Amino acid sequence: MNSEFALLTTDEMAECDRHAIKRGTPGIDLMEAAGRGVAESAAAIGEGPVHVLCGPGNNGGDGFVAARILKEAGRDVRVFLLVDLKALKGDAAIAASTWKDPVRAVSPHAAQGAGVIIDALFGAGLSRPIDGTAAETIAAINEADAHVIAVDVPSGMDGTSGAVLGPTVEADETVTFFRAKPGHFLYPGRKYCGPITVIDIGIPPDVLTIVRPRTALNGPDVWLDHFPWPEEEGHKYGRGHALIISGDELHTGASRLAAMAALRVGAGLVTLAGSRDALRIHAAQVSDIMLEEAADAGALAELLKDERKNAVLIGPAAGISTQTKSKSRTVLDARRATVLDADVFSTYADAPAELFKFTHDGCVLTPHEGEFERVFPGIYGQEGNRLGAARAGAAASRSVVLLKGPDTIVAARDGHAVININAPPTLATAGSGDVLSGIIIGLLAQGMTPFYAAAAGAWIHGEAANLFGLGLVASDLPELVPEVLESIFELAFGTSD
Repeated sequence: MNSEFALLTTDEMAECDRHAIKRGTPGIDLMEAAGRGVAESAAAIGEGPVHVLCGPGNNGGDGFVAARILKEAGRDVRVFLLVDLKALKGDAAIAASTWKDPVRAVSPHAAQGAGVIIDALFGAGLSRPIDGTAAETIAAINEADAHVIAVDVPSGMDGTSGAVLGPTVEADETVTFFRAKPGHFLYPGRKYCGPITVIDIGIPPDVLTIVRPRTALNGPDVWLDHFPWPEEEGHKYGRGHALIISGDELHTGASRLAAMAALRVGAGLVTLAGSRDALRIHAAQVSDIMLEEAADAGALAELLKDERKNAVLIGPAAGISTQTKSKSRTVLDARRATVLDADVFSTYADAPAELFKFTHDGCVLTPHEGEFERVFPGIYGQEGNRLGAARAGAAASRSVVLLKGPDTIVAARDGHAVININAPPTLATAGSGDVLSGIIIGLLAQGMTPFYAAAAGAWIHGEAANLFGLGLVASDLPELVPEVLESIFELAFGTSD
């Protein structure tokens, strides 16, 4: 992954700090750079007093630096501290010693009369709910008519998971350092951050080769080098053959949406397989997609003897039945690139361990949160956050897990994960998930690995929805995929002008 888009847990960020200090950059220099970045953001916000609310740790030290720099620039600055000044230690104490004006005690009154509030109370590693005076002060900050800048993360939020631990500052913007954190982009924390600014504070980027973060923000930089493009001497068989299992004659639309998406994203051939009655419905609707009869698992096994059918999707409107169970087992036994979606998860809800006897490293699982709980019961509760749950699910299934949501997570069994943030709320419409599965199976058919296919598919899906805007329905999405592909092509190769 491109290290520029790496997201650092609180532990990983602390390790980066330690390596920078070990290489000769004093911790106070890192704090000075961080405080200067915060001050620059605050200076851009018009007139009015700046109230800097500092806590007991390094976050508070950043606040003291910002306060001093803003004061030197002529702003009206007041500093409030949650603990006694003598309680500060290390670099935070050094930073506080450079502030020569009075230091007031943090209280709800600290939010009154401010034009800008700098929240430097608690950092990203907070592990317990805020209470007492700090909680009352946060309530006052959230009610104040002021522009709120959070230092690193809004106080009350966990920087690694995005969990909100009780009262939490509702920031208008957040200034963080070196690299953003997963919690900046995971709900519910994402709602509290506002726009994120990442400040270079002097940590050498190559420390990431030592720390080796496992999380990144999803986008073309993650998977562009792995994207399949048509070749000059290529042909349709070289672009892969996606096989999509249809529902019965009353439930054909979902698989058809997936099939069209697979075709639009570049699969050379796409076949819908189902009962004769279902195929009659499909035949009246499609012209670019092939149809083959496979009413049961035995017939499906016969189709899969053709090894050119190299990628299979099962789940969209497949039905919650023993038939779906036997067909999905047949698909998994064939060891093709596979996407499992929708009704597969509900079918195995009574015996998820049975499913995971047969899943393999060529699989992508695409559950929403409810479906995830059906096949990974208790994992979400154990992990306490979506990122941890997706990773645990990937490890348990030996597959890639794409956990759907406004902060869709794609996790590999080795723990690498990306967070996708470009999905608009208009994707909350029937059938959009079927299109996503179709995009992914189309990319798998073209030889993309499961992790990169899922990551690219999530991003393409979101971009297509953004192109359409309001009024989106699922059938609009496949028609917008070519425009998204054009934009990716320009990133890869530049324009033809």
